[in-house]
Amino acid sequence: MGVFSSFRISATGLAAERLRMDVIANNIANVNTTRTEDGGPYRRRQAVFQALVTRFWRTGFGTSEQRGLGRRVAEAPGRGVAVVGIVEDPSPPRMVYDPGHPDADARGYVAMPNVDPVRELVDMISATRAYEANVTALNAAKTMAMRALEIGKG
Repeated sequence: MGVFSSFRISATGLAAERLRMDVIANNIANVNTTRTEDGGPYRRRQAVFQALVTRFWRTGFGTSEQRGLGRRVAEAPGRGVAVVGIVEDPSPPRMVYDPGHPDADARGYVAMPNVDPVRELVDMISATRAYEANVTALNAAKTMAMRALEIGKG
């Protein structure tokens, strides 16, 4: 792993956590949105992360099944993280009794978004901590690179 690999890994983590915080902020902003373009209340969204893996091929002398393939694909984690999508939470909307609301049904209940502000704040703290960890790792890698350059000055 080179010096720039650690920078790249931290950068993918920073970008992913930033997007996660944006999604959480959007959820909090729409906690009372009862009418969307799609119809119905706003639905909570979540960012889905996937580890980036390094794929490499080996020619080997493994089991007979592997020898039959000729080459074997192996994977190892360590290239960072990617956001593979933003999905909606499938949980049902909260039903709140408010007969005076313009979106109330015949019984007086309003379908509110399935956003729980407490859960969103917990997720925001988690995303912030992960973002800070990536910044710390990036700064450590930068310090090591600077020290390595100082060795050459010697």
